[in-house]
Amino acid sequence: MDHGNNQFASNEALKSRRDDACPVGLPSKSGIYAARAQGAELWDVEGKRYIDFIGGIGVLNVGHSHPKVVEAISKQASSFVHTAFGIAQYESYVEVCEKLNRLTPGATPKKTALFNSGAEAVENAIKFARQITGRPGIIAFSGAFHGRTLLATTLTGKSKPYKVGFGPYVPAIFHGEYPDEYHGVSVADALASVDHIFKSMINANEVAAMIVEPVQGEGGFNPAPKEFLEGLRKKCDEHGILLVADEIQSGMGRTGKYFAFEHVGVEPDFICIAKSIAAGLPLSALTGKAELMDKVVPGSMGSTYGGNPVACAAALAVFEIIEEEGLLKRAIEIGEKTESRWRELQNGVAKGVIGDVRRVGGMCAVEFVKDGDPSKPNGDVAAAILTEARSRGLIMTTAGAYAQCLRSLVPLVVSDELLDEGLDIFADATEAALKA
Repeated sequence: MDHGNNQFASNEALKSRRDDACPVGLPSKSGIYAARAQGAELWDVEGKRYIDFIGGIGVLNVGHSHPKVVEAISKQASSFVHTAFGIAQYESYVEVCEKLNRLTPGATPKKTALFNSGAEAVENAIKFARQITGRPGIIAFSGAFHGRTLLATTLTGKSKPYKVGFGPYVPAIFHGEYPDEYHGVSVADALASVDHIFKSMINANEVAAMIVEPVQGEGGFNPAPKEFLEGLRKKCDEHGILLVADEIQSGMGRTGKYFAFEHVGVEPDFICIAKSIAAGLPLSALTGKAELMDKVVPGSMGSTYGGNPVACAAALAVFEIIEEEGLLKRAIEIGEKTESRWRELQNGVAKGVIGDVRRVGGMCAVEFVKDGDPSKPNGDVAAAILTEARSRGLIMTTAGAYAQCLRSLVPLVVSDELLDEGLDIFADATEAALKA
């Protein structure tokens, strides 16, 4: 039986089965049960069509089921599906690493290891930094999201729902302030908070690494100003600390460059990559300066499934698609149009409710507040708009400390017509939610 096209299936019936079979702790962002998807569109089991502004939470920069990806997966699966790279190696793993070594920011020679998920890339970056430096301390930042394993959860700078009841957490991890001009946190404030950590919590010479998102994802799509990343790089260089870039959501073309750090001209020591690298197949990467990666003790890095050959084949297709279809340029076009439409709402029907519109390339978010006040987040209206949009055929997801932001992670292959339709739905949903 083809369960994905079961004519008797319904979202409500599948929800009932889900509730019986799955724990309540698993989130459900939409309540939609997918039957098929293509490009930037998705159809549920009831046949309803949606424009997808979530993209698998930033995983589908090249869209759902791109023909090149499907072909690459099929071809590789017909040869072999798995060997474990540590047992019988294969060229596609090496080729993915070669590409990332060339494309990641900075001129320093790089080396790459492949894993399964963003959290695993983060875990290994921190493990390796501690091993290489012989130091225990790690500095992360408020509002950060780095994953759901215990170490990644400890690094995450948002308590609810990610950290509730999971303590005690991994020791020697500290959080500085992340710059956020809209909410009154300046670059100077954020850099001073790092100095405060050095002064009152852990000596700088005991810190192995700082980990930072150049554009926060779950934190509300807040971009790190150039001066902040330059300041962190300077502090790291002064104290022998490694700088780790988490580009899991901002990477692979989303911001109009392969990686957001390229916008500011700062070279990290390690860069964590996942999400859109393999168009939905589980694959992540840790790329680092070659001299550092070669200091990791032999045998202390590895993964049973990491760099799976089918996922590597998909990743190689993704690189081709980004180049052949001009998706870096397309990300900027999508971002410009989205920002323009959202600012029209901010200056019109949603004046005083849309507090801020933020964008880096095609990475866009809109923040909702009460009475135009940044200190009064309005998660209720964001939730109402999300629900109204879904009823009209547009799926989105929230971000921010109070789920007060809506973000666009629409596949970069979206047509102008489909993008316009999605933005029209968003505008209608906003107006309807504000009238309710």
